[in-house]
Amino acid sequence: MITPDRSLAVRGPGPIGARGAVLLLLVGAGLWAGWALRLDPRQLWPSDGGWQLAHDFFSRAWRPALTHQAADLPAGSTPLLVQALIAAGRTVVFAAAAMLPSLVLGILLGFGGSTAWWADDRRQYRLGGLVSSLCRIFAVVLRSVHELIWAVLFLAAFGVTPLAAVAALTLPYAGTLAKVFAEMIDEAPRQAGGAFRDAGASSVQVFAFGLLPRAMPDMMAYTLYRFECALRSAAVLGFFGFPTLGFYVAASFENLYYGEVWTYLYALLILVVVVDWWSGAVRRRLLG
Repeated sequence: MITPDRSLAVRGPGPIGARGAVLLLLVGAGLWAGWALRLDPRQLWPSDGGWQLAHDFFSRAWRPALTHQAADLPAGSTPLLVQALIAAGRTVVFAAAAMLPSLVLGILLGFGGSTAWWADDRRQYRLGGLVSSLCRIFAVVLRSVHELIWAVLFLAAFGVTPLAAVAALTLPYAGTLAKVFAEMIDEAPRQAGGAFRDAGASSVQVFAFGLLPRAMPDMMAYTLYRFECALRSAAVLGFFGFPTLGFYVAASFENLYYGEVWTYLYALLILVVVVDWWSGAVRRRLLG
């Protein structure tokens, strides 16, 4: 009787599986981090002054201001609702101005970081591998620095200018778009690209006519999603002094005009909902 070699036997999955092990690892890391930071839910219990502040703030959620709460406004001041509308428009402008260069740079870096345009061409193997590595590293550098940190750096260099805000949004968003675009291109079906290659097309032609059209709907859908994120980021940049909705939220909160704060917050909410509805409709048309 031949005894099977147990060292060559195929081991079955463990009792929890690989996914369960990863989940347990993440849970354990979270618990350890909470212990290391000495997190205590009782720290969220506000003081007496905190309770009063929370009451004053949240009680105005149902009664947002329709006019300015300041009593000494100069004559000819812009009405509150008009000012909220203007600030919402500026938020859209900042987000759109940042998304255009982010999209261009993301497409270029995504193309360079993709392996689809050179993986099947031995003549371009070394060059393609070098370009892909450099583009991916550059994209990592761009997205590893948060837009708020970029904003601090550009504020120190250029001051509170529109270019500083646009550049602070452009760089990390370009890095994120480049990473996702490269992955979408690499994961796109390659049957059409193979047909073009068999017909004698070059690597660039195979990419442009066989692979990119397959990935383009997903790329455009993701770009719309990132535009929604850029709206929120542009609003947050207002806390640094840029004239978006965040600027007016911060100014009203500092003056304890909580009704005005909720007016601007609702303006941001409506803006995000409208853009989400519009981008969702476009994504369904692209991916449908």
